[in-house]
Amino acid sequence: MFKIYGIKNCDTIKKARRFLDSQPVDYHYHDYRADGLNSDLLQGFIDTLGWQALLNTRGTTWRKLSAEEKAAIDNAEAAKALMLDQPALIKRPLLTAADGSMLLGFNENDYQQFIQEKS
Repeated sequence: MFKIYGIKNCDTIKKARRFLDSQPVDYHYHDYRADGLNSDLLQGFIDTLGWQALLNTRGTTWRKLSAEEKAAIDNAEAAKALMLDQPALIKRPLLTAADGSMLLGFNENDYQQFIQEKS
């Protein structure tokens, strides 16, 4: 079973979910806002992928932060606190497999390969 994490109004999440729906694969969608995001779950993502990879610095939420808030994000704890407070700052989608492996972002070819390897 796969899990995909994100927020429902994200266009990339919508594309990834449409792709997964077209595949013969079982998955569960976890919306950070509706289903929640706890410290342990986020720490697992950070441990596997690194906080720099997870932090979405290209989105609107990041652009709305003040220069001081952005400058303060210089370590894992600061980034984690901000991502817990504002889950839209987490790069998405994040696809996980039952073995704990993860794929960040969406690309059809990468998803196809990841699903084939992990199924």
